[in-house]
Amino acid sequence: MDILVLGGGGQVGTELRALAWPESVQVHAPERAALDITDEAAVSEAIAGRPWAAVINAAAYTAVDKAESEVGAAWALNALAPALLAAATAKTGIPLVHVSTDYVFDGSGEGAYASDAPIAPQSVYGASKAAGEMAVRTANPRHAILRTAWVVSPHRGNFVKTMLRLANERDRLSVVDDQHGCPTSAADLAAALAEVALHLARDPEAPTGTFHAVNGGETTWCGFARAIVAGGARRGGRSVPVDGIPTSAYPTPARRPANSRLDTTSLTQSFAISLRPWPEALEDILDRLLGPVRDMGQVGGVGA
Repeated sequence: MDILVLGGGGQVGTELRALAWPESVQVHAPERAALDITDEAAVSEAIAGRPWAAVINAAAYTAVDKAESEVGAAWALNALAPALLAAATAKTGIPLVHVSTDYVFDGSGEGAYASDAPIAPQSVYGASKAAGEMAVRTANPRHAILRTAWVVSPHRGNFVKTMLRLANERDRLSVVDDQHGCPTSAADLAAALAEVALHLARDPEAPTGTFHAVNGGETTWCGFARAIVAGGARRGGRSVPVDGIPTSAYPTPARRPANSRLDTTSLTQSFAISLRPWPEALEDILDRLLGPVRDMGQVGGVGA
């Protein structure tokens, strides 16, 4: 069983390649230089070149602020590429599993967004990802779109690594405290993507549609930062105060959703997949980055 993974160099793609897949599965993750997924001919050739059991698209343009000025690049990778992949996979009935984002929502409201809630993106990044979703839905009926949020890991640049670095460089941190969401481990998301892909590959009647995949629980960016700094300190890093600030005090080119909470009920009901609480996932990431907690008596208290 051959699985094609696109975006294998990113946080999620790296974890997909590192997963303990079943022995019958072989994962192929071509580098971007080897397969340009914005090139229709290249995509068609790659999809037709092997009887793929499933395709997982974890490739994306994720520079949220740069997307405001690099509109064409964002739309090429986030909208055109999924459209080409969906069309090519649909020709031979190959299931497509596609990663999307909380940024397709406008960030209003207090509760978690259901997977069928109306979307209203407020940024170029969000709009391009929403267009990619629509392309996948309309071109390939055998699809699963997994929206996620606040992805972190020991790889590439991300919020966990940034907070650990800043805690070692500064005596005090200021982090936005009025944006709410669900931190998500790239490793846990990769495991969910793999399980969904295998379901679709093995069962023609497997559920399709749009689902949400985030770790359990919620916090703010400030609460997340405090947990990261505290966890780093338990592993020998510096413990510094983290002050909460409003979004208005930290202006960015792209508008961030104030509410990024995602309801994962549909994923659990359709595939019996439920990601563990985010503080537990964070501990694993910190272990991989910094090593285990030095004083086991201080393990408790992780959270917002």
